[in-house]
Amino acid sequence: MAIPLLSKPANKQSIVMSTNISALALSVNGLNKSYGSFEVLKNLDLELKQGSILGLVGLNGSGKTTTIECILGLQEANSGSVSILNHTPSKLHETGGKIVSIFDTPSLHPNLTVRQSLEHAELLSENLVRTPQQVEELLGIEKYSTFKIKNLSLGNKRRASLAQALVGNPELIILDEPFNGLDAEGVDDVLALIQRLNKDNGTTFLLSSHQLPYLESICSHIAILHQGKILVNDNIDDLLANTNHSILLKTETEATAIKFLEAQNDITIINKNSDGYLELSTKDVRSSDLTRQLVENQIAVSELVLKQASLGNLFRAITSEESA
Repeated sequence: MAIPLLSKPANKQSIVMSTNISALALSVNGLNKSYGSFEVLKNLDLELKQGSILGLVGLNGSGKTTTIECILGLQEANSGSVSILNHTPSKLHETGGKIVSIFDTPSLHPNLTVRQSLEHAELLSENLVRTPQQVEELLGIEKYSTFKIKNLSLGNKRRASLAQALVGNPELIILDEPFNGLDAEGVDDVLALIQRLNKDNGTTFLLSSHQLPYLESICSHIAILHQGKILVNDNIDDLLANTNHSILLKTETEATAIKFLEAQNDITIINKNSDGYLELSTKDVRSSDLTRQLVENQIAVSELVLKQASLGNLFRAITSEESA
């Protein structure tokens, strides 16, 4: 669903405007949301810098969509403060289409054609920079111009939703599960488009997704949502630079290898997995140096595999530690 946020949402009296707005497209402080006795969001804090691409990641049911809906004023939070492009959620209709949100399930009018849907968005937008035809070409859906929305595949419905959002010139685009329903080519197209809009127009993005490899390839910042709280909200390169790599080692002289490794200050033995590999954790040791040291200490190396730090590894480490 593409929401240009021109119609006034319900009044959210419990959410007040944050005063911390310098260079921030979004600032959320102390957000709480409950469904009955179940706490979904617990004193949640989140920041999104202007011109950045922030990935919001979390397990299914962690509250990603609820967070977005509270930010946009589509749900009423119990307490907390939200400033989005210097507006409160109840005043987003005053932004003139500068904020666009597209949710997981496309919900465009099923009986409109793609072109009619874009023309409708054109009527609502206050800052037009592209014609409907130009947007169709940008998204590669010009051949579907006369197709009714209900006759499109899920992937093309998602493209049509994104196309509708781009008729205007939004400063902030919020995408909830943007890669669902897309084939590999479609994912590549969306990633390339996000990069282009961010680089050429300075468009800020908030991407909520569980597709960690895609987010790692595109995002400048990552926020990890777990059990209703943001555990991490930082630059992704800095986070990965400070994250340990893992090494898988298989050796015929395992007892000797373990004794040697336990004496190293910069290597930790995590466990021995079911395939007979010793799993090691390290930040600074190079695999070539470790191989040389093992051989010099009469340890036969059958196989040594370096697994670079990744967003997936970082996410699993942080959420596992928090749940322990």
